[in-house]
Amino acid sequence: MPDLSEANIATADALTILLHNQHAICAAIEELTKWLSENEAGCVAASANAAMETLDTNAQQITDAIMKLRQL
Repeated sequence: MPDLSEANIATADALTILLHNQHAICAAIEELTKWLSENEAGCVAASANAAMETLDTNAQQITDAIMKLRQL
């Protein structure tokens, strides 16, 4: 049975992969938001911006959790 340290490392590794995916999603939304703004779909672009803010907030919390797990 793996010890707690190994479990923390595995969890941190999985969270890191999810964080990378989250950054990729945010980048895609950012590109779509730019296109929407340029094509006069301002209300949709505003909604996309709100989604990006949520992703940014959550990314910071995930990063904090990863750092805590890696310090244990």
